[in-house]
Amino acid sequence: MVTRSLGDMADPVLQTMPLGFQWPTIDPFLFCVHHDDAYPAGDGELGPAASLAGRNLGSDFEPLDGWRMYHGSHVPGFPSHPHRGFETVTFVRRGLVDHSDSLGAAARYGQGDVQWMTAGAGIQHAEMFPLVDDEHPNPMELFQIWMNLPSPDKMAEPYFAMLWDHTIPRHVAKDDDGRTTEIEIVAGELAGHVPPPPPPSSWAARPDADVAIWHLRMEPGARWTMPAAAGPDTVRTLYFFEGDTLAIDERTIEGGTGAVVRAEVELQLVAGEREALVLVLQGRPIGEPVAQYGPFVMNTRAEIQQTFEDYQRTSFGGWPWPSDDPTHGHDPARFARRTDGTVERPDD
Repeated sequence: MVTRSLGDMADPVLQTMPLGFQWPTIDPFLFCVHHDDAYPAGDGELGPAASLAGRNLGSDFEPLDGWRMYHGSHVPGFPSHPHRGFETVTFVRRGLVDHSDSLGAAARYGQGDVQWMTAGAGIQHAEMFPLVDDEHPNPMELFQIWMNLPSPDKMAEPYFAMLWDHTIPRHVAKDDDGRTTEIEIVAGELAGHVPPPPPPSSWAARPDADVAIWHLRMEPGARWTMPAAAGPDTVRTLYFFEGDTLAIDERTIEGGTGAVVRAEVELQLVAGEREALVLVLQGRPIGEPVAQYGPFVMNTRAEIQQTFEDYQRTSFGGWPWPSDDPTHGHDPARFARRTDGTVERPDD
């Protein structure tokens, strides 16, 4: 629901929208979901130690008892499914995700880590949420962001980058009253902090794309001046998902609100009486036609049809795992195993 005209350039807030489960996005972003599930203790087999009665297993998106199974039948999450033509950025604030894909790669990540995957020409993957703690609750919170690829890169070779928590820069700013704003910088330089690089074919790998993904945590009453974006065509959206109020220059929005803001000017943000949490997505639009059918994003309907034919013929490499919802054991240690067998760990 648009509550402010995009043409009102005197106002720092160009457009607002309520935030539900899935958040509205603007080119180059396609999709953003905030998963926040209060999973109970595990049952010894990485599923919830709780009854699943009354759930629509296979498509459980209702937060019964504060959590969802999604497409999982025993372990919550998303069993094998295909993608082509875009990227997924999975930013896990709490909990763990088990990745498995059609190329034979695997990973367990979370607790602040980010997986940035270029689906490109096509890949199948599974994203399961293993409940490794059998004695205590297993809270899970993550953002999954889909970002488009420009036409020359839609058929790029699939690739994923791991941005481990300790490699993601944090910028800590204190205002004149000593109140703190901490910014996690997943993409886009800020205050001299440069995050790890995205995959090589990403739109974010182009300096002129001006892509930024920032997570802000503002103490109650904290003030922080957000710098102007680098590009004149950059679009910037603030997702104020937790807190009571957030002032954006002379405008104030309430918690649970998204705001498209003027990107070409500095903006002063002021948290209300509660801590404010904000996800920032910005980038220069790709500006190409988008043809989307579920997990496939191309430029034309003919390309979508070709994608279906390719997937039916090749399965994007097949599925080398014994089940469609593979998990990686009870050991909570995080890792990424590449297709060549090399293993990467956060402490390497």
